[in-house]
Parts: sequence; C-alpha cells; structure tokens
Amino acid sequence: MPTYYYEAMNSVGQTVKGEVEATSTEEAVSKVRSMGHFPTKIKQRAAKKTTATGRAEARPAAPAKRRRVGSVSKKKLTQFTRQLSTLQDAGLPLLRSLRILEEQQKPGMLRVAIRLVADDVEGGSTLSEAMAKHPKAFDKLYTSMVAAGEAGGVLDIVLRRLADFMEASQRLKRRIIGAMVYPVFVIVAALGIVTLIMTFIIPKFKKIFESFGVGNLPSITRLLLRISSWFRDDYGWAIVLSLPLGIFLLTKLLRQTNSGTYLVDKIKLKIPVLGNIFAKTAVARFTRTLGTLLTAGVPILEAINITRETAGNEVYARALAKVHDNIREGENFAAPLRQTKVVEPMVVNMIDVGEETGDLDKMLNKIADTYDEEVQTLVAALVSMMEPLMVIILGVIVGFIVIAIFMPLPYLMTQMESQRR
Repeated sequence: MPTYYYEAMNSVGQTVKGEVEATSTEEAVSKVRSMGHFPTKIKQRAAKKTTATGRAEARPAAPAKRRRVGSVSKKKLTQFTRQLSTLQDAGLPLLRSLRILEEQQKPGMLRVAIRLVADDVEGGSTLSEAMAKHPKAFDKLYTSMVAAGEAGGVLDIVLRRLADFMEASQRLKRRIIGAMVYPVFVIVAALGIVTLIMTFIIPKFKKIFESFGVGNLPSITRLLLRISSWFRDDYGWAIVLSLPLGIFLLTKLLRQTNSGTYLVDKIKLKIPVLGNIFAKTAVARFTRTLGTLLTAGVPILEAINITRETAGNEVYARALAKVHDNIREGENFAAPLRQTKVVEPMVVNMIDVGEETGDLDKMLNKIADTYDEEVQTLVAALVSMMEPLMVIILGVIVGFIVIAIFMPLPYLMTQMESQRR
C-alpha cells in the first residue's frame, strides 16, 4: 500500500508531520482528519525498487525544475483563477484544465507559469506545491488557499472565492488610483509652471528694475527676486523637481528593514485626511484576506499568519502577530485586537459578535465591504476638496507673483516721465 507523507495543523495550531498508508490521496486526507488534524500538505512517497541483492532502495527523484517565473499581472491572474474555477466546477481533470488555459493564454510570464505548474502536476505534485515554486507569480495567500481547497476537496469553490477576493482588491485599488490621477497631474503641472516662471521670467524683470535704477524695491518684490535667484543660481529648480523622487527613494530605502517599514507605515497613518484612508484601506484588506482564508477552511492561526504577511502595512502586521500569539495561548480574537488599538471599536465589536455566533468569516467579509465603501466615499470627498484647494493655492501663488512685479511699476512710470521731460 502506498505511503503518504503529510503536514498538518493540530487543534492548537501547531504543525505536525508524519506518514500514513492509504490507497489514494483522499483516503490519506481522511485518515489525517480522523486524527484531529487539518492537513495542509499530502504527498505520496516515492516508490522503491529492489536491487540485485534483494534490498530495497528509494527510486531517485527526478531533477527539480530550477526555473522560476517572475511576477504576473494581477488582472490576468484573476482571470486565470476564475477560468480554472469554472473548469474544475465542470468536472474536468486538473491537468487537462491547466493545459487548456495554457493554450488560451497569450505569450508571456503567466503562460510560462501555467506550463511549469502543469508539468509539475503531471509529475505528481499537488497544485499548491507546484504554484509555491513560483512565489512571485502565486503568493503565499494564493497557494495557501489552493492547498486548503485541495485538502478539503473543494478546489473549485476556493478558486471562485479567491477570484472574488482578487477582483474586489483590484477594484478598490483602481478606484483609488483613478481618483488621485487628476490631483497629482495638476500639482506636477503647477510645480513645472512655477519653476519656469521663477527661472526664466522673473530674472528679466530684475534686469528691467536694475536698468531703471530702482534701488528701494518693495519687500514683496525683493522676496520674489530672492526666490527667483535661488531657483536659477542655486539650483533651486533641481531641488523642487527632485523632491518627489527623493521622497520616493528614501521610502524605498527605509523599507529595506522591518523597523524602517514600520516607521514609514506609521507616518502614513498620521498624515491628515490621507492617514484615515490608508488606515481604512489596511483594515479592509486584512479583514477580507482573513475572512476569505477562514471561509476556505484554513485554521485560524495559519490564516492569521498568512494575513499578517500579506497585510501591506507593518503596523497592522505587528498587531496581527500579537493577536496570533494571544490566540495560541487560548484567548479569543477580539480581546487582543482591542488591546493593539489599531482598529476602531466597531471592528472589534463585530469580530466579537462573529466569534460568539460562529460566523467570524462572514463578519470579517462584512467589515471589509463596509470599509471598502467608506474608502470610496473618503477618496471621492478628498478629490472634491482638493480641486478648490488647488485653485486657491495656485491663485495665491499667481497673485503673489503679479503683486510683487507690479508694485515697482509706479516708480518706473515716474522715471519714464521725468526722462521724457
């Protein structure tokens, strides 16, 4: 009888490993479940062959594929997930489904990834094991949900939920990016125009004032000329134009360490107005991720670990780590989450109710839906507020330049009249 190696989570969330004898993978899963464990990995041991001396030796394993694919488009990956779910729901064999989707894909990284995954599945690997070899294409959240679907025999359902989750995340991301395009474009254009005025236009007026011998200029005019001189002679234009790039590079540098990432994410949450959007986006993301994993049947401790690694914000990742440790010690979810003080009381109360009723996964998805709507409302309000605010700021800048230039004009007119006489 074949021997199957398994990895599973026990009732307290600890990883256990062992071997069972079974006639099929399904029987092996059933045996592991009967022990009170939740299987996360089932793999048949390599068959053994007998040597000339009559001793059994393990058959050498085939050489592992070393090629790994890079990242793929989230939109294409979501479409692939939805199609694979449909084919599995229709009853097609997994390998046949992968080959069909490989043929349908246009040449690119995803097509290569599907081909490599199909080759590994054909060689005896599970779908989750094959996908885990390409972490840039299929992240841990993706492979963990696939593994849960394989272990529970509901791969089609899990893939459908995974596709729903990815579509919701992409929809929210597109709306936020789309709403911020106009303000960013206006700000960049304004900076460029002001830089041109300070570098090329104002110096011409300075020469005019000097040619007419205007010595005692108004304070506002002198300030404008000093700013123009800084832009032109002291490379101020380079500082202004490179400031956004410098902030971006500094952020990238800080994110190379855990403490730097935590500092950047904490500062993001403190930014007026934008910080509230970042916070609600992070809550929507981790609650939807955790709810999706729990719905797929992933044990709560493993689900929290995966959610922590894919939270996208180190402040919330550390909070989830504390929650994970407290749950391991026997506490519930709501109490340690309340102690972290990173979410609103409403979120904690809804999670508490979900735990009491046994519908924690549904409650988490409701929280995510609520916060998605709030984020969309906040983004729309921010854009509506930024439009008049940018008009006011540009008006002040233009007004300052115009007033500073026209203040010396009465003196210039007097000088010109005296010269004519």
